[in-house]
Amino acid sequence: MTTTAPQLELFPIVEPTYEPEATIQQRFDAWVAANPWVIPTVERLIADWLAAGHRRASLKQVWEVIRYEYGRTTGDRFKANNDFTSRAARLILARHPEWRDAIETRELRAA
Repeated sequence: MTTTAPQLELFPIVEPTYEPEATIQQRFDAWVAANPWVIPTVERLIADWLAAGHRRASLKQVWEVIRYEYGRTTGDRFKANNDFTSRAARLILARHPEWRDAIETRELRAA
């Protein structure tokens, strides 16, 4: 079976300046605002995954796919904190409540 991987439209990562006392949520919000292409890319990969017949999707898996493709195609590293994946999952579910059964979240440990 031959499949074609989705072409990802990748842009430079912008690292915002954070206040020293910024929470993870505040840092995530600033990072997403500075890199508006990331969440739609995550959504596209999840939609493709689910359309292929998978019942569950992992934000961590998608994060690593983007990290891999970013490094492979740009030669740079995908500067996205792994602490952001749980926040991204919640944002994705807020935007796509129909994916509630496909994406698992756990209780947040930090504000």
